[in-house]
Amino acid sequence: MNLIERAKNIIIKPKDEWNVISQETTSVTSLVTGYLLILALIPAIAVFVKQGLIGYNVLGVHVGSISGGIRSAVVSYISNVGGVFLSAFIIDILATSFGSQKNFTKAMQLVAYSFTPMFIAGIFQMIPYMGWLAIVGLYGLYILYLGMKPMMQTPDDKITVYFVISLIVVMAAYFILSLVLGAILLAGAAATAGAALNPY
Repeated sequence: MNLIERAKNIIIKPKDEWNVISQETTSVTSLVTGYLLILALIPAIAVFVKQGLIGYNVLGVHVGSISGGIRSAVVSYISNVGGVFLSAFIIDILATSFGSQKNFTKAMQLVAYSFTPMFIAGIFQMIPYMGWLAIVGLYGLYILYLGMKPMMQTPDDKITVYFVISLIVVMAAYFILSLVLGAILLAGAAATAGAALNPY
């Protein structure tokens, strides 16, 4: 599996690429190490550059630091990688309820490749006033929808409901994950600030 070719094909011709992927026997380990962990670096690096090197203004005050950028990048990386596993787990758990095959490996392929546009679009986060362009990553939802039949063997009449229910559950789970990671980030920032104010 060539990462660049796979990323290009899943974005440009997702229907054809899903048919190719559905025939592959890629393991979760090789998928994660050879694709997911690499692409997830894009938004993480973008977050670091924006918050750690460029900074941003809040009510006229310039905000940004290397340590803050590193924390934000780590949280971004963990949330994106963890989000793929979480989404795949949910889609796999719901599979039998919608006449689909229960296969975590296929669910991981479905989600990891569907996240491709979001990962690549993450680069816009580091460009001042261009962060909103990251919304093009939502194209990944369409790719996910197209992949449900070939990857999960979902019947035509249940694809839409399966997709919508999965999306709702995933969004709820993501919200909880964001709260937890956000709390960790704030705790880390508070600890750093406290150490700076009380060096002794």
